[in-house]
Amino acid sequence: MVTRTVQEKLAILSDAAKYDASCASSGTSKRNSLDGKGLGSTEGSGICHAYAPDGRCISLLKILMTNFCIYDCSYCVNRVSSNVDRARFSVDEVVSLTIEFYRRNYIEGLFLSSGIIRSPDDTMLDMVRIVRKLRHEEGFKGYIHLKTIPDAAPELIEEAGRLSDRLSINVELPTDHAVAAYAPEKKPGQIREVMGRIRARKQAGKDKTHTGKRPPKFAPAGQSTQMIIGADGSNDATVLGQSTRLYSSYKLKRVYYSAFSPIPDASAKLPLIRPPLQREHRLYQADWLLRFYGFELGEITGVTADGNLDLEIDPKLAWALEHRGLFPLDVNTASREMLLRVPGFGVKTVQRIIGTRRTRTLRYEDLTRMGASLKKARAFITAVGWTPGGLTDSANLRARFAPPPEQLSLL
Repeated sequence: MVTRTVQEKLAILSDAAKYDASCASSGTSKRNSLDGKGLGSTEGSGICHAYAPDGRCISLLKILMTNFCIYDCSYCVNRVSSNVDRARFSVDEVVSLTIEFYRRNYIEGLFLSSGIIRSPDDTMLDMVRIVRKLRHEEGFKGYIHLKTIPDAAPELIEEAGRLSDRLSINVELPTDHAVAAYAPEKKPGQIREVMGRIRARKQAGKDKTHTGKRPPKFAPAGQSTQMIIGADGSNDATVLGQSTRLYSSYKLKRVYYSAFSPIPDASAKLPLIRPPLQREHRLYQADWLLRFYGFELGEITGVTADGNLDLEIDPKLAWALEHRGLFPLDVNTASREMLLRVPGFGVKTVQRIIGTRRTRTLRYEDLTRMGASLKKARAFITAVGWTPGGLTDSANLRARFAPPPEQLSLL
């Protein structure tokens, strides 16, 4: 086996970790090291975020412990049959990197995942050793997100939850059928069972004992999961339907959608269904509408005949264009539920509208100061000083928002 330096390993394993989608570094308990004990800190609202060039939130040192893997999942670049450069960190190397990156103020936390080496238990044990050493020997109090291996022993997952801020287990693909076809070594039933145990253990951590004391905190920032989209034929209605069930069943903090792009030697088996990054972006927007804006799944995915989201315009705008008879809304009298459905209005904007209109009548120019995107909203609202006239029902309204057609290159 090739001997690599730590820097070479870091280059390989940080690049390999980009396929693990997570910017979930918020929602944990508050800790700090201002008393001179330990290193690092978190705030109740989460650590500071940085953003990669592709827009992903990367506030953590985000690495794989190793990209060696005994599994052969068709969509994974690190599968056993893939011809990629391999590397593996030791426990001490990950600990040292985390501490050194923190001391240089590069990071405030760690996101750690791994391929499966030898066995799920052996892999999970090494990951737990890393977190245990950071917490107990280095006194590291920064944010830690640990990707959990569902096949591992329950006692290892239990310790991982006591030491980490957030745990996540990948459901892999939108349907059990797709998992069986493309990741036959993964067992959807077992994945869901472990997710259920994590939810139950986290809930139990909130209950006081007979002495009045609470048990040790368990994954205080909750659990999340990741779903590969575009590797199978599932439409967006299926993807979002699975996400809705996961949120409900396991009280997840977040479902992450990871756009699949065919790996050269797997492209024949896994056709690219739709443009991956744009689809990922629309799924995140739709996910937000389902969770915070009061939309139902059928409303969002029923706009098109095939159950897929419109890639050219965002899902709220797509819905509004299909339901123009409900608009325009008077911002001075419309309900909160309907205001949340106005394109260009976010939750905070709607809260400001409702708060302000209790004391005075809103004018059109007031909405700009409240953060509304009037470029989208003005066709769907009325206010003092503004009415859209025939704009709401105009035949070319969609064209105002959709990107112009591009001439495809012949080269």
